[in-house]
Amino acid sequence: MMKTLSSISSYAVSLLFEIMNIWNTTSDFILLGLFNHTETHLFLFVMVLIIAITSLVGNALMIFLIHQDAQLHTPMYFLLSQLSLMDMMLVSTIVPRMAADYLTGNKSMSPAGCGLQIFFFITLEGGECFLLASMSYDRYVAVCHPLRYAVLMSWQLCLRITVGSWFLGAADGLMQAAATLSFPFCDAHEIDHFFCEAPTLVRLACADTSVFENVMYICCVLMLLVPFSLILISYSLIFAAVLQMHSREARKKAFATCSSHLSVVGLFYGAAISIYMRPKSYRSANHDKIVSVFYTIFTPLLNPIIYSMRNGDVKGALRKCMSQCPTLNHE
Repeated sequence: MMKTLSSISSYAVSLLFEIMNIWNTTSDFILLGLFNHTETHLFLFVMVLIIAITSLVGNALMIFLIHQDAQLHTPMYFLLSQLSLMDMMLVSTIVPRMAADYLTGNKSMSPAGCGLQIFFFITLEGGECFLLASMSYDRYVAVCHPLRYAVLMSWQLCLRITVGSWFLGAADGLMQAAATLSFPFCDAHEIDHFFCEAPTLVRLACADTSVFENVMYICCVLMLLVPFSLILISYSLIFAAVLQMHSREARKKAFATCSSHLSVVGLFYGAAISIYMRPKSYRSANHDKIVSVFYTIFTPLLNPIIYSMRNGDVKGALRKCMSQCPTLNHE
């Protein structure tokens, strides 16, 4: 066992040194960006910036309300706070750099910076996949086994699920970032995107990347389809249980509990599957950029809106917080 760990660590160290050498010999990448310097594109840039700032404020407010209101101290809302944290980090990983590139005109990014952006992006996207699956299990337990909720969805299990989601996302991010930047790159370092994304960067490699692209495709499929399958199973069991309920109020409450999460799942997986599971022959740079804007900037804005507008507990916590503000000011 010790020999195996020693060989793995030595391989990891040698791979790290190899990547560092490639970083030192590779010149900066040029991000072509999303917008040109025209009036129309300037308006779109301002709109994207407003959406990103609103997304950060909305998710920060969601985390604050869940932390402040004792009624929201449940596994369901703890997982929701983790989703908001991931969305905040995702927007912060992409938008500030994109805005700085557009405003300053300096579109170059170092290989190390590119690697870090790939790592954080994949970590957050992958972690969100597993977190959404965990939230669907939470809804399944709440609807189908309400009396055993405290046992089947204990705080210990909730923390393990959360740590596992972050860990699996980080492991995939580290693997893809390291593998992507281990390739030698051609003289043309222009990336037709507004951030460093592994599939776009691999196209610039001066080496045979077919094996890595196939492995990366399989990883993306697994990271998307395995959690998505768990979500489908959970909601199939939920709908079967709801249909057997005799009380109309109970059905209405069950659907209200699950509808917000289903909306978020549909938005997230729809965009992710559209960009990562489409055949190469049907993919284009413009399509990838438009879809990337949707799930890196627009979807994080919709998550707190969906959960706040369609969730009575969150709306109640917001009203309580707003009613306490004048009291705090008088004090």
